[in-house]
Amino acid sequence: MRFSQRMLIAAVATTAMLVPAGAAMAHGYNGNTMFVPASRSYSGAWPVTISHSQRSNGTGCLTLTENGSGGSASLVFGSQKYPYGSFVVVNGILVANITEPLYGQNGALMFIAHASHGHIRQGAFENIEGGSNFDFGALAFGMKNGC
Repeated sequence: MRFSQRMLIAAVATTAMLVPAGAAMAHGYNGNTMFVPASRSYSGAWPVTISHSQRSNGTGCLTLTENGSGGSASLVFGSQKYPYGSFVVVNGILVANITEPLYGQNGALMFIAHASHGHIRQGAFENIEGGSNFDFGALAFGMKNGC
């Protein structure tokens, strides 16, 4: 399974358009839920397993923490600790972005998965370096607070 940059860009663009306009709102104009702050249901330490990747296969711990209408995220993957990141859940899609310090620039570790009712399911992982897709793979989440 190849996760295209177009899908990533579309997910991030959708998130960017919806979050500023409706981050503080839980209901749309007609009473339907448009955006529910992810931090209420998804805060916790989530085991993440990356597979079918060239360079990033393995298991780590993605920690999501409530912070207003969105949230902060951090990652421990093997011996590496990545303390800076953010996450949102919009329309049943979790998008977590972890900053990856590189030489002279930062990269991004992206975790994108289906999320509903406090459960995160499988999705896709992408490592972006130099503005380009460096690595990608399949993503699976374990039980909340399982790490």
